[in-house]
Amino acid sequence: MNEPLRNRTAKEELEDIPGTYVFNRERCRQGLHLNLLFSSLLKAENRTEFLTDETKYLAKFPLTEEQRRCVLERDWSGMLKVGGNIYHMSKLGGTDQRSFQYLAGAMSGMTQDQYRAMMVQGGRGIEGNRSRKENAGGKS
Repeated sequence: MNEPLRNRTAKEELEDIPGTYVFNRERCRQGLHLNLLFSSLLKAENRTEFLTDETKYLAKFPLTEEQRRCVLERDWSGMLKVGGNIYHMSKLGGTDQRSFQYLAGAMSGMTQDQYRAMMVQGGRGIEGNRSRKENAGGKS
């Protein structure tokens, strides 16, 4: 491993893993209202209201424009970046009648079937999946 990578904090180490957005204190605060939105979808009447007019339903929550965009476009990885917690996000997936496997595939840039096949074959290889900085030749 490159010398500069050894002197990183635990947070920096975790944030450097490609495709990983750690649900830490900052993301928890950032995503509070987003995750409250997702949790509201546990109730059938809220799911119906949401599916009837998503934009109107989202207006009930003080979300950022980026959070709104991510929900409306079903940008699953984007939701993680802006504070979404995967367990709360799964309520939106369920509302859309999407499996957790579908969500994982979407966040991995794959279809559900491609994701399933990869996992059945032993999962994602380590090559290229250890460090964003190393993949960029040491550049952030």
